[in-house]
Amino acid sequence: MRVRRRPSILDPQGKAVEHALSNLGLTSISGVRVGKLIEFDVEASDVDAAIAVAREACEKLLSNPVMEDFEIEIEERQVPT
Repeated sequence: MRVRRRPSILDPQGKAVEHALSNLGLTSISGVRVGKLIEFDVEASDVDAAIAVAREACEKLLSNPVMEDFEIEIEERQVPT
């Protein structure tokens, strides 16, 4: 899952990274935004159930709904037998 600040919210960490890149001579880079990548496994009966669990985790703990948006990406894995 990816968590990012909403576009309307100031991203001080992104600005600091952008400034550092500029100091390194990389002046063509702008609009830097910093987010989080959170990976975890979910045991579920199907993809919809896994998404529901991941969404609940995001809404209750892993993101700040006032300032951040999140995206859930599901990668299906086969369970070894």
